[in-house]
Amino acid sequence: MTRADSATLLAHFSERLRDEGVAVSPDQTMRLASLIALDVPRTVDELYWCARVNLLRSTADVAAFDAVFALVFRGMVDVAESRGDPNDPTDLRLPPRDDRLLSAESLRTAARSTERFEGPESTDDEEFGRAVPTLASWDERLTKIDFAQLTADELAAIAPLLRMLCVNAPVRLSRRRRRHRRGDRLDLRASLRHSIRSGGDPAVAIRRTRTWTRRRMVALLDISGSMEPYARAYLHLLWGMATRARAEVFVFGTRLTRLTRALQNGNPDLALERAAALMPDWSGGTRIGPALREFMGLHGRRGMARGAVVLIVSDGWERDDPNVLGGQMLQLRRHAHRIVWANPRVAAPGFAPLAGGMAAALPYVDSFVSGHSADALAEVVRALGLSSGFSGRERGARGRSLRGV
Repeated sequence: MTRADSATLLAHFSERLRDEGVAVSPDQTMRLASLIALDVPRTVDELYWCARVNLLRSTADVAAFDAVFALVFRGMVDVAESRGDPNDPTDLRLPPRDDRLLSAESLRTAARSTERFEGPESTDDEEFGRAVPTLASWDERLTKIDFAQLTADELAAIAPLLRMLCVNAPVRLSRRRRRHRRGDRLDLRASLRHSIRSGGDPAVAIRRTRTWTRRRMVALLDISGSMEPYARAYLHLLWGMATRARAEVFVFGTRLTRLTRALQNGNPDLALERAAALMPDWSGGTRIGPALREFMGLHGRRGMARGAVVLIVSDGWERDDPNVLGGQMLQLRRHAHRIVWANPRVAAPGFAPLAGGMAAALPYVDSFVSGHSADALAEVVRALGLSSGFSGRERGARGRSLRGV
């Protein structure tokens, strides 16, 4: 089973658990996906206990968990019926043993078997007062299709995978220092203060080292008409960046709109609904240069762009003067640590950055990637991750701190 298969299926599984009132965090789901990727649970029965140990926090949720797990992984067989009274939280007997080997094909079949029964025999879901929503079957081909060619249902099927893409904020050396036994600088004041305990003899040398802190991350997404199908997909990725990497998120068409607060919500559907209400220029014109000028004037020069990793998602089709865009990219280049530009048109055969806006911005870009599909988004994530590398000065300082100079 591939990592994408397990991540997507388990994301759907966690969503259904949340629908039934079971509190499951994205971190718990990612830990379970990591176990499956390492082949820790090799049977459905082992998967049941791995999922139960990782996802449940209270025995009161066991009944709901069993019903959803049976719906997804046990071929519509409700294991709760053979576990005694589901309302008794002390009844923790083992579920029926299932020694079927866990494979990619079996899990894909399990995902497809979660289609809701509409006939009179569909009684499993009535325990919760409503039917458990259908899980979309996973098809690997969806990850390779251009976002512009995906239907609304296909985009909804891969949305959990886009949200779970891990964009870790890169780190940098902070000016602040903390105590460390192999620090690169002697803390003379603390050492003298400590020498009082030994009668004034400085027997202990207290050292300090610089701490590591996360860099800022800023994302600017083009929501003009030419970028609409890609913007719908990227909003799921930006939700993950805003919630997990604490990134600042902006969208622009004919104006600049800040979406950070709207996206910093644990419920992605609610977050995207709130974000949609803040975008009056959705699928409109493109004014990249004025949008960057507004960003630099209101946020960038005031510290948001200083030392930050900036992601710009746009096709570079500028309606205004490209020279304005070039000037603002120069200003952004002087403040930012790294600029990554994702242009979905890069994947087109015979592509050349001939658009005026793209040609004006390209000299100031560190990484130029496509990001036109779910697979291509991995390249975007890697480009952002390159910024976690250290400059020569930072590598030297880090090496000295680790060697205890």
